[in-house]
Amino acid sequence: MRQLYHLWLHPFSRKVRIALMEKGLEFELKVEKIWERRTEFLSLNPAGDVPVLVEPDGTILTDSQIIVEYIDEVYNSVNLIGRDPLQRAETRRLTTWFDKKFNAEVTENLVGEKMMKQFLKMGEPHGPAIRAGHANIHYHLDYISFLLEKRRWLAGEQFSLADITAAAHLSAIDYIGDVPWDRHPAAKDWYAKVKSRPSFKPLLNDVIPGFSPPQHYSAKNF
Repeated sequence: MRQLYHLWLHPFSRKVRIALMEKGLEFELKVEKIWERRTEFLSLNPAGDVPVLVEPDGTILTDSQIIVEYIDEVYNSVNLIGRDPLQRAETRRLTTWFDKKFNAEVTENLVGEKMMKQFLKMGEPHGPAIRAGHANIHYHLDYISFLLEKRRWLAGEQFSLADITAAAHLSAIDYIGDVPWDRHPAAKDWYAKVKSRPSFKPLLNDVIPGFSPPQHYSAKNF
């Protein structure tokens, strides 16, 4: 059985989970508490981070983008990146946008400060970082709305890894109730479409011990 080592609200782990589900690939989830630095896990990934995918034949893959590129190439009945060079370039551009720019400007400032610090007992949340995250998220939601003015999905007419990546990050932030959906209706409608996909449902059933999400988190229509 294919195994995915992950953390609950880790957007990069969630990205791989959604991609595997979209591909119809069976897998077993294994929560990896990376702060414990387990020897067995470090033998799989010396970098000590998640996600890590172990294929049924024993192949070990690390880094979310490497994993999703691999499964998109090997299991190609459902295409998530694009069938022509321009489409693949746009999908990868937006995937990088959310995994790097959005993660640094929003995810780390909100989920990292408000939840992970408390969960890992790393001290008090940093107020300026949280305020920056709250300010920055509007820019990114506006960008999502801009993209959707002429497209059905973020990277074009087909659901793609760009949508998966953006939604993975936003789902983590939505768990703590920090996405101002009411001020960004186009982005909200797009996210509702993503939430309604069967691949997304298992994420909405995640419950972090000691942290309950807002009521709208798992509701398709908010």
